[in-house]
Amino acid sequence: MAFVDLEQRGSIGILTMNRPEALNALNDQVLRDLDAALDAVEANDEVLVVILTGAGRSFVAGADIGQMKDFTSVQAKKFGAYGNSVFLKLENFPKPVIAAVNGFALGGGCELAMSCDIRLASEKAKFGQPEVGLGITPGFGGTQRLARIVGVSNAMELILTAKVIKAEEAKEMGLVSHVYPAEELMDKAMELAQAIAANAQVAVRQSKAAIRHGLQTDMYTGAAFEAEAFGLCFSTEDQKDAMTAFVNKDKVTSFKNR
Repeated sequence: MAFVDLEQRGSIGILTMNRPEALNALNDQVLRDLDAALDAVEANDEVLVVILTGAGRSFVAGADIGQMKDFTSVQAKKFGAYGNSVFLKLENFPKPVIAAVNGFALGGGCELAMSCDIRLASEKAKFGQPEVGLGITPGFGGTQRLARIVGVSNAMELILTAKVIKAEEAKEMGLVSHVYPAEELMDKAMELAQAIAANAQVAVRQSKAAIRHGLQTDMYTGAAFEAEAFGLCFSTEDQKDAMTAFVNKDKVTSFKNR
């Protein structure tokens, strides 16, 4: 995983896109490394929450234009399909993923951030889908996720104008949840990750799955999925312990996650 570093701090896994000389631009190898890193994190039962960030002054500046410029249509479609498969894997990852966007998040970088569950940004971060200025469309899910996150009108404006926006504007339109000074970003991401990790993880993961599933379907189907998730939680020790403690005016201080 040469271009994606994996660090573990207690129950938190930190994935760092590490190709700073190219502003962490996405090529075939970077995508393969991210794919492999996700597999490693999923297999590690000690890691409950993931933070994704970038090395240097960029989160991910986009896909690697140097690689793409001579693509045929067939090669471009294959590259886009693989990128989409990795980002869908990230979006549907069983463990919560927080994007700590430390710098440029353009094109594929914005699409990568949007595939995460929660997005935090540094004051230095910049977001955009500038692909039409290069004669192409977004290729890793930008046309699909951006409208779902910020609404059709905002998505149309950002994509069709190739506009790049600062972190505060991204927050105003709902693309990110919080904006922090650069030196505080990772500490704030860790605080959020630890707050999530402190809860019952079966319930956390079922809640994430229900939200993700609901975004792809109608209200009736989504509500049925939620009912299944709700019922499943009542088969866990954590539910029994936490509700018994609540009734007894007490509180569970740690969960068994089963």
